[in-house]
Amino acid sequence: MSQDATSTLLDSWNRLRNVPGGKTLFRFFLGRRVPYTGTISPEVMELEPGRVRVGMRDRPGLRNHLKSVHAVALTNLAELATGLAVTSSLPRSARGIPTGFSIEFMKKARGRIEAHCSAKIESTDEERDIDVRADLLDQSGDTVARFNARWRVGPR
Repeated sequence: MSQDATSTLLDSWNRLRNVPGGKTLFRFFLGRRVPYTGTISPEVMELEPGRVRVGMRDRPGLRNHLKSVHAVALTNLAELATGLAVTSSLPRSARGIPTGFSIEFMKKARGRIEAHCSAKIESTDEERDIDVRADLLDQSGDTVARFNARWRVGPR
């Protein structure tokens, strides 16, 4: 993302979220900025510094041979959640990049899936690694997967 990714992200969200069709425009904006993420058509429901709730609907193109949401689609959603949470909490003088992740699948994912993530960045004076977790929940509130990402954050 650009030098001003944090303010662009939050400014765009705050400008669009309450406008009719604004969340759809934000989804389009997000898909253009991060093209691979656009393949799951994510819907951002909440976004504030360090906290996000993002979902995706279950559809045939995201399913596996077991008729559940594919593991990579779930991973894509979870990585987006950690990315939005981290990016939205960074000061303008900082940057972040994922350096690794793991995901644990608890049950088959069917129906709409939401990823919930919080990330509080204390300091970015020096480069360091932080661990960020996203929980993926189905419509009944059951955890279908738990995603752990390692992000390297620090000054630009």
